[in-house]
Amino acid sequence: MFTGIIEDVGTIAAIEKKSGSWVFVIKTAFEAGTVREGDSVSVDGVCLTTTKIGNGTFGADASLETLRLTTLKDKAVGQRVNLERAMAVDGRFGGHIVTGHVDGTGVISDMRSEGDSIRITIEISSELARSIVKKGSVAIDGISLTVNDQSDNKFTINIIPYTASRTTILEKNQRDKINIETDIIGKYVDSFLKKREGKKLDIDFLSRHGFIKGE
Repeated sequence: MFTGIIEDVGTIAAIEKKSGSWVFVIKTAFEAGTVREGDSVSVDGVCLTTTKIGNGTFGADASLETLRLTTLKDKAVGQRVNLERAMAVDGRFGGHIVTGHVDGTGVISDMRSEGDSIRITIEISSELARSIVKKGSVAIDGISLTVNDQSDNKFTINIIPYTASRTTILEKNQRDKINIETDIIGKYVDSFLKKREGKKLDIDFLSRHGFIKGE
């Protein structure tokens, strides 16, 4: 599990394209010994397992399914990526619950200054839009952010200077794709509502699910 608080911005040093997966070698400032083989690391919001540790680098495999669902397939050597190690049990929970399981991608449709911040509008599919809630949380390329507003298949976020200086978000341009993971609580609610479509909310339902006690 991750929190969406980016710890380092790494650089892709190499990409090995195999028939069943791609291996990304990423240069990082993580201290030696803090990332080991088998650890989970969020790379631009995608949970990957480290398979090789080098001098200031680590290697991680991305399956074809992961490549299909995320922006990793569009990455090139030299590009920078947001990195976060899995949250320690005794660590502080600074962002929101991020699993590293990307739900899909969005497209940046607008970027404009708003005081000291940058307001970004993102276009998403109708399926993703079901789990986006105004003032709720969303992970964009692994960054924990708050949804400012949401309308139809678009939502907006604000990037403060602190976030801008410690992530890759402002290296993006209009029409660029970004990885999106919606709030896990919103996904559970959406799943629940889908199962309830066509069914009415009555006393029997509330009783069976523990919301009210029978006499």
